[in-house]
Amino acid sequence: MIYHRIALNVPLSDGLLTYSHPETLPLGTRVAVPFRGRVMVGIVWEAGIAPDFDPAKILPVQTAFTAEMPLPEDWRGLIAFASRYYHYPLGQTASLALPQGLKEPKDVEMPQPPLFYALNEAGRAQEPPKARFHKKAALWQALADSDGLAMAQLKRINAQAAKLVDEWLAQGWIDAHTAGKPVLMPSEKTLNPDQLAAAQAVQTAFGRFAPFLLYGITGSGKTEVYFDVMEKVLAAGRQVLFLLPEINLTPQLLARVQARFADVPTAVLHSQTAAGRRTQDYLRAMANQAKLVIGTRLAVFTPLADVGLIVVDEEHDSSFKQDNELRYHARDLAVWRAKQSGCPIMLGSATPSLESWHKAQSGAYQLLELARRANPAARPPQVEILNVGRLKLDNGFSPQALNLLKQNFAAGGMSLVYLNRRGYSPALFCGDCGHTFGCPNCSAKMVLHQRARQLRCHHCDHRTAIPFKCPDCGNQDLTAVGQGTQRVEETLRAFLPQASVVRVDRDSTAHKNDWDELYRRIGEGGIDILVGTQMLAKGHDFARLNLVIVLNADGSLYSADFRAPERLFAELMQVSGRAGRADTPGRVLIQTQIPDHAVFAAVKAQDYRLFADAELAERQQFSMPPFGFQTAIRADAPDIAAAMNFLNQIRDRLAPTLPESVTQFGAAPMLMVRLAERERAQLFLESASRKDLHHAVSLWIQALQQERDHKIRWSADVDPQEM
Repeated sequence: MIYHRIALNVPLSDGLLTYSHPETLPLGTRVAVPFRGRVMVGIVWEAGIAPDFDPAKILPVQTAFTAEMPLPEDWRGLIAFASRYYHYPLGQTASLALPQGLKEPKDVEMPQPPLFYALNEAGRAQEPPKARFHKKAALWQALADSDGLAMAQLKRINAQAAKLVDEWLAQGWIDAHTAGKPVLMPSEKTLNPDQLAAAQAVQTAFGRFAPFLLYGITGSGKTEVYFDVMEKVLAAGRQVLFLLPEINLTPQLLARVQARFADVPTAVLHSQTAAGRRTQDYLRAMANQAKLVIGTRLAVFTPLADVGLIVVDEEHDSSFKQDNELRYHARDLAVWRAKQSGCPIMLGSATPSLESWHKAQSGAYQLLELARRANPAARPPQVEILNVGRLKLDNGFSPQALNLLKQNFAAGGMSLVYLNRRGYSPALFCGDCGHTFGCPNCSAKMVLHQRARQLRCHHCDHRTAIPFKCPDCGNQDLTAVGQGTQRVEETLRAFLPQASVVRVDRDSTAHKNDWDELYRRIGEGGIDILVGTQMLAKGHDFARLNLVIVLNADGSLYSADFRAPERLFAELMQVSGRAGRADTPGRVLIQTQIPDHAVFAAVKAQDYRLFADAELAERQQFSMPPFGFQTAIRADAPDIAAAMNFLNQIRDRLAPTLPESVTQFGAAPMLMVRLAERERAQLFLESASRKDLHHAVSLWIQALQQERDHKIRWSADVDPQEM
């Protein structure tokens, strides 16, 4: 018997268990093995090992799926690195990186390679179809002129291509083969000098690892730079991985990809892709059948046979950071993967993360800059900061904001009203006794959803009917406090009854085709005012949009999180960049009660460098990232005291063993203490040495794994993005 170490989805330190098989299985082979009375899928990680315990106790592999391609060596290397860096069990890391179809203990059908068709010598000896049969003749000529065309390409020439090709195949006039290069359509857009310089800089790095930070103001045409570089990589027959932060950005990008790369085999990987389709696209990428892979953060784990370029759009976005289980950052793993593959990587943003900006300033990344909008007629938006501290507001709107909306509607423009809060109102309040309606499971207020007649918790999704009286004093005159997207939508419908007002948030775009319908209506000019949350702040390009109103800009500045100003600045710059991207000048009105804050000065000046330089200087003073490194150790328990004591006891026990450069802070309640009936505490480790910090985290993980209090759950978050 040959003994193998199998990576299983179990919470062991390395997730590797030993099983036997009569033959040596290739590394990366998917297998089904028995584990505690059930059958689980695993991945062969080591083969031909000598067990260090009684071989009689080793169970056999139940099924080896040897008809499938094994998961490749570089994929296993990526999984091993992610497991080490984020201090997460190897087997669980591997399982998380697989699509659902590969997690089930059954055979998976491998995708068939696409066929390419061309006339052979016998076909060329035949007389072409008569000219009066122009579509048939055009198809014949295309087959004669090409080394091989896919059926999708042929159908665009003649809708009856499948039938005609079958006839000509039967007559022996056509050969079908699996090798072929996509036909790339030339771009209708000409790059401006800045775009051309950026694209050429990346192209000079083909074939080697080179990280680029593409910093371009909103509307500067970063996507066209991506496409120009991608075209060269795809034309050479290599693969491109394109990462996006949000699912809702995918439809608009896919439309542009379809127009530019119509004949390139493409795989789309995100959480709304059907499980079967996602599995097949994953395997197509691994088999080098899909040349362009587009996806959200989990797509960074897609096995690629011949990757020649990686693109991370909106690289600053917090959506690239996973906030549970394996707490990885897809942008950082993408950079590691580019280094592993020896290919260039492009990180693009109008508001780069301060970590990436610091690396560009220090020379670790090469900075590429697009300082002007791609449309020569477009200008940066005019930004006005309005102090609303002493103004009487109408459901969150200042008189100035309402007047601008009215004027823009009359002039035929499209407006965006932005606030980062869905629902009707943040809280329901009793004016007599002061009672507010909190979630019974979390330390959060229930949010009023007027149309559904519900109070909802946006953290644990607890729902209850709207009460008709206060439970404390019986008062029936309950007041909705604050504004949500539903209430703003209602206010605007009453203020401008002739306008088409559309709300865009997670409640209104929950279905698969909602975004496609929204883009269609906007393209047809059927929407006058959009009311939206963060979902509308990034990546979208609406030509008619020339006015942005930001209602509640201050909220995040009251946070204790040191990243709050950076997030708010990026949010405001991104949303203001939606205005005036075509010929009509854009205007932005930001309502705030603290207009003198440095964030608003930088947004008004549309000056990222001004903000980044000041923020980095402050962080350097306190050795905060990117000048230092952090890990958060978190615990949750039925009560906060148990969670804090748990962390503090381990901290005190480990203190003498940690490297001197590592600072341990005391446990503290998280900003939202109670979540889903559990109370949460956290403790931070900080160090100027990444190596020392990881050593300290390893000691913490060992100590945590030895604890036997099953009422307490714990996690480690390396490079946390939120406090």
